[in-house]
Amino acid sequence: MKRIVLISMSALLISAGWGCSSKTDSSEENVSMEESQETEENDRPSPLEVKSGEINGKDFRVQYGSPAVKDRTIWGDLVPYDVVWRTGANEATFVEIVEEMTVEGQSIAPGKYSLFTIPKSSGTWTVIFNSDWDLEHGHFQYDEKNDVLRVEVSPEWEEAVQERLSIDIENPGLVIRWEKLKLPITIQ
Repeated sequence: MKRIVLISMSALLISAGWGCSSKTDSSEENVSMEESQETEENDRPSPLEVKSGEINGKDFRVQYGSPAVKDRTIWGDLVPYDVVWRTGANEATFVEIVEEMTVEGQSIAPGKYSLFTIPKSSGTWTVIFNSDWDLEHGHFQYDEKNDVLRVEVSPEWEEAVQERLSIDIENPGLVIRWEKLKLPITIQ
């Protein structure tokens, strides 16, 4: 009987102590969550890049994960030929267009679009603008029925190696560089 009383009293003391433990207020929780997200962003092997600028006086924005070459064979291996590639790492790369523009001479309405590419061993590459822009897992969730625009672009090969993927707003519109690739996409 004494044993049951002792166990009951111990349980009561433990639960009372648990109930009285200090709790953080929501602002402390929010700071902690923000710090956690910031740390997660900093720890990404392929850092998140966001670039904003103007093309022909029109606002343009691109967001992508920037993977590194890391002594890997990129084209035809890490990024296979003739298969849709998310044109970056992690979640889908996306662009935000504020006014109507043309891409390789074809019109595209204002909006947000995921950016995909189909690399090829020779000839032009296919660049795809897809209306489903917020894809957490990039090309694994890609659905061709949401394609808004497909254009053909000629890749250029350079001598110098670009270690990290970059997508820059520059002449002739948007330029993708990685490893020895330079893929200039004409946007006006």
